[in-house]
Amino acid sequence: MNIPTHMPRLLGFRYPREIIAYAVWAYHRLALNTADVEDLLAARGVIVCREAIRLWVNRFGRYFAYCIRRDRPRPNDKWHFDEVVRMIRGKKHWLWRAINPNGNVLDILVQTRRNAKAAKRFFKRLVAKFGQPRGVITDKLRSHINPIKTVAPEVLPGCWRQLVNLGKDRIMSPLLRCSRPRG
Repeated sequence: MNIPTHMPRLLGFRYPREIIAYAVWAYHRLALNTADVEDLLAARGVIVCREAIRLWVNRFGRYFAYCIRRDRPRPNDKWHFDEVVRMIRGKKHWLWRAINPNGNVLDILVQTRRNAKAAKRFFKRLVAKFGQPRGVITDKLRSHINPIKTVAPEVLPGCWRQLVNLGKDRIMSPLLRCSRPRG
């Protein structure tokens, strides 16, 4: 549990800083409502009403949410960038994905058209959200390499089929299980 220790605005409250910090942290990090946080604190021997927790969350919640987002692990500097054709309601759709080497999906884009403009827009959005990667591993498609070279010219695009397939195997198995018709 990574609770922020520096909270200058906690002077003058009835409860100690650690209790207020734990209540607000539990509300945001565990996605609990005020009643659940009240029960969680009561199990630890601290009697606090829901209204006090709501006031704490309203007052200190933005700071805690910022600290939780700040402490999340950053994506690696090498991405797997690929596309997959899926049939959705009988129509072909292209699923563009960016995958971390750890298997985490950074972002997806689903659309009915497949062109370099969509790849460029998708890669721009990724760079704006996560920063510029050191390298991008793609399929052997020119529609992937050209946007990478225009948006981020210093990024090294690689075309290693085995590495792309490793990323696909990790991510596609749950997607394929969900999209197959049951019967």
